[in-house]
Amino acid sequence: MGAEVEVGQALLVLEAMKMENHINAEISGVVREVRVAVGDSVGTGDALVVLE
Repeated sequence: MGAEVEVGQALLVLEAMKMENHINAEISGVVREVRVAVGDSVGTGDALVVLE
């Protein structure tokens, strides 16, 4: 938490059906919360990282 990120910077890598999907920051900001952990299942629209 507390890391500064820039637009386009990699935040997470999700694996689905043996493919890696890189999730990049849509805005610049500071990471306030990471709402997932290794091995968690996620759905469409789930908030994974909170940036401020």
